[in-house]
Amino acid sequence: MSLQWTLVAAFLYIEIAVVLLLVLPIISASRWQKFFKSKFLKRLSNQASIYFLILIGILVLFLLDAIREIRKYSMIDEHKEHHLDAEMQGNMRLFRAERNFYISGFALFLCLVIQRLVILISTQATLLAQNEAAIRQAQSATTTAKQLLSQKTESTQNDLNEVHNEEITEWKNQIKDLQTKNKELEDQLIKEKKDKEAIKSQAESLAKEYDRLNDEYNNLQSNGDKKSD
Repeated sequence: MSLQWTLVAAFLYIEIAVVLLLVLPIISASRWQKFFKSKFLKRLSNQASIYFLILIGILVLFLLDAIREIRKYSMIDEHKEHHLDAEMQGNMRLFRAERNFYISGFALFLCLVIQRLVILISTQATLLAQNEAAIRQAQSATTTAKQLLSQKTESTQNDLNEVHNEEITEWKNQIKDLQTKNKELEDQLIKEKKDKEAIKSQAESLAKEYDRLNDEYNNLQSNGDKKSD
């Protein structure tokens, strides 16, 4: 394997490790959010989109090069006679081109998956923070409403009772609004969790497919070594 394809394969292995680290419940979403908002990443955030586009462009070029190699070695002139060694060399080069195609394709796909995972984790951390804030507001409103209710029982004046009843109605409306908002945030959190689980299953299937292709490559290489012997 040449140097550039070795680097692409190493980058693919790193991407697989990053995807597994993101999808496994090892680090909470709030900690990931703190990491994403660290000073080091903030310095890179201004040019992150440029770096990402450059990386995507490089992977696309590698993918196009692999497709070109596949087409090149797939075109065999049927009118020419080929020796066994030449045919084996051609098949080996075709296999390497296909291997490079899968490596660059998976690397490009996982690059997009990682970007999506980062966005989902950041959104999940934001929703969790909003959910906790809404719950604290609802608890505070409930405590205040209970205190107001206890104060109303001690009041004996009708005018004061009317004022207190209006205040109670206001607090009840606020509590209902907060409960509605809390329910909406919980629904959004459940949806984000489902999206994260779907991406996790996709990443696991990709890892299994890559392992299968690697096993096929090893088998083909061992068969090729036996034939050469």
